[in-house]
Amino acid sequence: MTLSTILCPIDFSEATGPLVAYAAALAAGTGAVLRLLHVLEPQPVLTGLSDLDLAQQLARYHASAELAGARVNTVLVHGTDAALEIVAEARRHSVDMIVIGAHGRTGLTRFLMGSTAEVIVRTAPCVTLLVKSPTESSAYRKSA
Repeated sequence: MTLSTILCPIDFSEATGPLVAYAAALAAGTGAVLRLLHVLEPQPVLTGLSDLDLAQQLARYHASAELAGARVNTVLVHGTDAALEIVAEARRHSVDMIVIGAHGRTGLTRFLMGSTAEVIVRTAPCVTLLVKSPTESSAYRKSA
């Protein structure tokens, strides 16, 4: 499988740093371009992040991916549904793979909030790789 473009949606959660590192290593190892994407959804509650804050965070992840040896593009799109916007971005840019974080929500939380990753896996036009955050993986191992 040849990869030319990898899309990595980011949400600026704790898991974003390790996710970007993983996607950047994959992109650097395959020679693919890494597209970091953040979907800015309308929020009923203020998140406290201004446009400047978003730009600074995107720039920080862009720089860390470049340090890992990846060629990187960053994209900020506005939309009402992150999963639909991510899949649309993958289609627009003929993405070969989506690398997305899996937050591991289950039960009532998943039912109420939906699962962005699940929708992407079901509807993406390409391979989708779900990456668990290191903290979730270790918490799971401790409880098992």
